[in-house]
Amino acid sequence: MKIMGLDIGDVRIGIAQCDEMEIIASGVESYTRTGDLTKDCLYLANKAKELGAKAIVLGLPINMNGTHGPACEKVEAFSDALKEVCDLPMDFFDERLTTAQAHRVLISADVSRKKRKNVVDKLAAQLILQAYIDMRG
Repeated sequence: MKIMGLDIGDVRIGIAQCDEMEIIASGVESYTRTGDLTKDCLYLANKAKELGAKAIVLGLPINMNGTHGPACEKVEAFSDALKEVCDLPMDFFDERLTTAQAHRVLISADVSRKKRKNVVDKLAAQLILQAYIDMRG
């Protein structure tokens, strides 16, 4: 089943997808938020339809000590808004350290700071989705 993975940030949302067999996740894009929650959610609902996604996984930024803080609350509120315009099943997946991991991967690949800014969210979404499908498989 095709799944769309999201790394929800305040400025950008990383979008990833996996193949039908749920083997490999790949980055799709880093979407720059508009400041209008409804527009952002409609964009993602349309993107899910375009990708043929049957479910959505949102990275949940749980604190290192396992607690849910303000960042989790933002993602959960975003999920509630997305559910208003998208009827796909949604799940959360612990995204601790995925953005840091994405930065390390890009730095080791010698990607410039300017280019990293544009792809780190997409890569983080890919890492979240890959971990999710690995856990399921």
